[in-house]
Amino acid sequence: MKKILKGVGAVIAGLIALIVGYGIFMQVNYYRIADFQSVETVNNPPARLDADQEYTLMTYNLGFGAYSDDYSFFMDTGKMKDGKATRGKHGRALSKEAVIANTQGSLALIQQSSPDFIFLQEVDVKSSRSYGVDQAAILRSAFSGYGSVFALNFHSPYLIVPPQEPHGSVQSGLLTLSNWHVDENVRRQFPVDGSFITKFTDLDRCFLISRLGLDNGKELVLINVHLSAYDQGGTIRAQQLALLNQVLIQEREQGNYVIAGGDFNHDIAGTLDFFPSQQQVPDWIFAMNTADLAEGYHFVRADNADETATCRGADIPFEAGVTYQAIVDGFLVSDNLAATAENIQNDYRYSDHNPVVLKFRMN
Repeated sequence: MKKILKGVGAVIAGLIALIVGYGIFMQVNYYRIADFQSVETVNNPPARLDADQEYTLMTYNLGFGAYSDDYSFFMDTGKMKDGKATRGKHGRALSKEAVIANTQGSLALIQQSSPDFIFLQEVDVKSSRSYGVDQAAILRSAFSGYGSVFALNFHSPYLIVPPQEPHGSVQSGLLTLSNWHVDENVRRQFPVDGSFITKFTDLDRCFLISRLGLDNGKELVLINVHLSAYDQGGTIRAQQLALLNQVLIQEREQGNYVIAGGDFNHDIAGTLDFFPSQQQVPDWIFAMNTADLAEGYHFVRADNADETATCRGADIPFEAGVTYQAIVDGFLVSDNLAATAENIQNDYRYSDHNPVVLKFRMN
């Protein structure tokens, strides 16, 4: 009996040592990238904007190439309308081949719109969850005539959850592509949740500011954003919006033309419970509208917003009329821009998001 007890004690002690050691490993490897980081435009095109032309801009969250329509993610939870709890299954993409196929599918979808500018989120460069596929390199190669700017917004050492399919280490970020000359890029640091567990799973959120000079002496300021998703109560997202609004105010005072676009992780079009679904409205989603923005800015509601959502719940595979949907992707613009938007219906074939295309002209 004593030998059995000693053996059990040794196993428990070993498990405790592993847990403590892993916690120390994560903490030692935790860091945040400095604010106001200058970022180079790779392959910067020589052509400059003409303030009198119309331009197009697409935003698309690629979901690190994992989210085919049959995919569900372990961190996403929800409830059916009958009260049944739901939770996603996978900690990484189904396979390397799936990541490549989804990335190529997303790429073809982008090319169909031939946008002047492209905002991409959840672009992996070296991650266990996407089997080391460098999505940024694939996209840069396909858009070889575009300048590209990349900013890390998720870098993490090895995450051991879920145990049956660990998420692993992650290097992922925002990618902005431009068919026009970019004068300057700055990576701004968003506030994030600093609690011990959450800071390792929602790490180093940021927004990427790109400045393009115009022939009228002003600037077109493009801001690629991706707000936090796993933020109970929305406290951190409120802080992130407050910082973004500060930047918007500063740019308006300069008389610049400003577009902020991407994945806001908020309902930005009044669609919290609009689209047919057999699921309850999930806890993670909150509403955001023009009243929440700095003076002189507004969200551009897509002309087809009543027909096409941009994001699905990832707690279950996608099924039209069953899976929860809302509009969380899109654009806000300064009032000195004339703009229209369209949500691109792709039924979440390659990502848990649909892309959005903005057409805009400077007044």
